[in-house]
Amino acid sequence: MTTPTRLHELTALEQAAAVRGGEVDPLDLVRHHLARTEQFDERFGAFLTRTPAAALSAAAALRGREAADRSALFGVPTAVKDLVDTAGIPTTYGSKAFAGHVPAVDAHTVTRLREAGTVSLGKTNTPEFGCCCYTDNDLAGPARNPWNPALSAGGSSGGAAVAVALGLVPVAHASDGGGSIRIPASVCGLVGIKPSRGRVSSGPSGAEVTGLAVQGPLARSVRDAAALLDVLAGPEPGDPYWASPLPDGETFLGHAERSPGRLRVGRYAAPAAEGVAVDPACLAAWEHASRLLESLGHTVEDMHTPFGPEISEHFVTAWGVQSLGRPLDSGREALLRPVTRAWREYGRAVSGERFAAAVTGMHAAARRAIRATQRYDVVLTPTLATLPQSVEHFDESGDPLVNLHRQSAFSAFTSPCNMTGQPAVSLPLYWADGGRVPVGVQLVGRPADEATLIAVSAQLEEACPWRDRYARLLS
Repeated sequence: MTTPTRLHELTALEQAAAVRGGEVDPLDLVRHHLARTEQFDERFGAFLTRTPAAALSAAAALRGREAADRSALFGVPTAVKDLVDTAGIPTTYGSKAFAGHVPAVDAHTVTRLREAGTVSLGKTNTPEFGCCCYTDNDLAGPARNPWNPALSAGGSSGGAAVAVALGLVPVAHASDGGGSIRIPASVCGLVGIKPSRGRVSSGPSGAEVTGLAVQGPLARSVRDAAALLDVLAGPEPGDPYWASPLPDGETFLGHAERSPGRLRVGRYAAPAAEGVAVDPACLAAWEHASRLLESLGHTVEDMHTPFGPEISEHFVTAWGVQSLGRPLDSGREALLRPVTRAWREYGRAVSGERFAAAVTGMHAAARRAIRATQRYDVVLTPTLATLPQSVEHFDESGDPLVNLHRQSAFSAFTSPCNMTGQPAVSLPLYWADGGRVPVGVQLVGRPADEATLIAVSAQLEEACPWRDRYARLLS
């Protein structure tokens, strides 16, 4: 058993096993992670709100839970992205305009995390309203990359990624509307799963205007991510989208422990968006993953990019309208950051006719892409077209359009999956700059088929493990 001073080096499932076996008390486990959060959070910007008193109270209450009520992650510390309502806890959506906002009702995902016996240490850092693919705001400042704090941790789930990579929590809740789980997973060297549309409920008050955004897990291992997806997954009454459930008795964690069989893998590395050049290191990561898949017995075939350049305009139109999902009076609107205001101004200028055409166009493009890839079990792409960038790269003091253009390379491969609603995962299989910079690759599954995606991801992790790379961060 790892000594108590090294508890954060254990995976989430290992921590839960230690709790079940009586080797670690849940209260001691939470205290340990709270101490680590106190040590690192101010420098790296993982949290917007820390809730130590509530966490300690919740951990103490776990002592009375019956064994039958204990999930695979029972007793494990976690954190909730600050775009999701948590009753009685400040929920700011990353914005000064909501600095005093305290919801009265939990999001369904928060309820599921609590019922599973996980313990939230607080609300993780996010850009305002989750609009950006980097994490910075006027409340907590930037989320900094654990491998190099001069670099951005990505976004919009950057705070969650920082918390997991540094061992402040072993797994974290995140969300993804255009790459917001997979982008920080790639730049922080994590596993990030964007589930299928309808796999995880966004209720009771989640925005559904475009269907782009979903919630899912960030973790350091595939098995941990699968276990957290088991906790989060499942529809709730009133949800507008429902993904086909797993057969009775099956779990995503179970699929992480099964062979995927021999798969047919399609691959492409040309982004649909025009004017986006792919960094050679991102291409090297993609080639490395291709060779690794072939070595495991899978057939890997080149394919054409299944999307056309028109999807960029559809996405931008839909995203601009979606940015208006949180109504504000004129006084509070003035508190917003420049890029957020630019998105909302753009969204207000979109006519109903143009918005309907964009949504219709996204649906048509999604159908074409799914038909074009249906012969493949999974599709491999780079996660990003660029390496992690400096925090200053995304400065908002100048022309917002310059900032938005710089973000395009971060979502060129990720946002199409939000349009199709397919599940996708970013895996840390490659490292650039002498092993100092993580570079993710993306695998995209068939609609509602997270099971195959998780199985092959776990197989890749076993063949090319990355756990030892965390020794420096977790020391």
